[in-house]
Amino acid sequence: MRVDLVSEHASPLAVLGGVDAGGQNVHVASLAVGLARAGHAVRVHTRRDAADLPERVPLAPGVEVVHLAAGPARHVPKDDLLPHVGALGDALLRDWEAHGAPDVVHSHFWMSGLAAARAADAAAVPLVHTYHALGSVKRRHQGTKDTSPEGRVAAELAVGRRADLVVATCSDEVDELVRLGVPAERVRVVPCGVDVEHFRPLPAARLGAVPPGVPVRERRHRLLVVGRLVERKGVDTVVRALAARPGTSLADTELLVAGGPVAAALGADPEARRLRDLAASLGVADRVHLVGQVAHDDLTAVIGSSDLVVATPWYEPFGIVPLEAAACGVPLVGSAVGGLLDSVAPGVTGALVPPRDAGALADALVDLLDDEPRRRAMGRAARRRAVARYSWSRVAAQTASHYRSLTGGGLARPVPARLTEVAAV
Repeated sequence: MRVDLVSEHASPLAVLGGVDAGGQNVHVASLAVGLARAGHAVRVHTRRDAADLPERVPLAPGVEVVHLAAGPARHVPKDDLLPHVGALGDALLRDWEAHGAPDVVHSHFWMSGLAAARAADAAAVPLVHTYHALGSVKRRHQGTKDTSPEGRVAAELAVGRRADLVVATCSDEVDELVRLGVPAERVRVVPCGVDVEHFRPLPAARLGAVPPGVPVRERRHRLLVVGRLVERKGVDTVVRALAARPGTSLADTELLVAGGPVAAALGADPEARRLRDLAASLGVADRVHLVGQVAHDDLTAVIGSSDLVVATPWYEPFGIVPLEAAACGVPLVGSAVGGLLDSVAPGVTGALVPPRDAGALADALVDLLDDEPRRRAMGRAARRRAVARYSWSRVAAQTASHYRSLTGGGLARPVPARLTEVAAV
């Protein structure tokens, strides 16, 4: 098959760790490569966000990244991109006219869905959509701090009703989509994946080794948080947990926070300053280390240097970090929200606690820090589960099977209304 992916703000070529660069970038890049390895021809269309970018860039054998002109050729925060979505759709259609339309187009994130639907309506190309995050969920948890454009939720519903198929990444998302009004019969679940060759358990001789810029462990135990420095990731809950149980193993535990801007820029980052101030107020500043952006190639070693990976977001559409930890054979303690409800098997590969509950988190951490044999057993189980369920080859194969259902190789294709008939966007 010839498959086009559309990811308007999350380029597979982006450097990870910025505010708008994270799991979606990894997902799109890895899915593209996985599909190409299975024999499909893949193009990834993203918005040109720098004037010097070539129009077409090879990403991997069988994968090409196409930069579409839509709005200014500079970085634009994703919440400000809506006015340029129509131009993105028109540029996508022009590219199809010049280089051939795909057998199926798969859009990622709601604005990509609007753009891809605009082109798919004109070219009669089957449309698959993955949201990665839902505006209704974001508004529920962030309230007035939600900076999404007005009308996002209505537009998401329009995309869901227009798409031939919606690929959700977890079971919790299916419930949210049906509640939103997306037809349940058009929704399928395919999880995010992880590179199980890159993320793997390290040999005993390399355990504890860390790349330059990451401190060597100074305490008996190390917790690790990986991710963007944004409030909803709940890193403050981990800092509070570190101070919540004096006299326990947490008193001899350090916290490493990997993510956000480069180390030299952490002093100007509002969330980094907030976390450091919180750690100082709780008397644990000497045990909380913010190291900033960590290169993808170094992340396996950083994960391997920790006893537990911790992920405590308020909400999480899916979350790549739990899979990376599992593939490395390190148990994870996380919030019982979103994708973590699927990716973490409580009592088998880690533990889940209520979000924003530092006391419950502290108790779960102490329970596992005090039981090394159990941690090791959980790590082995996590690795087996990651390989069996979440390898990118498996995820790509599942995704391709849904593409075939729309292109004559499987179930009859549903016939949704054109986007302009669903809503005026």
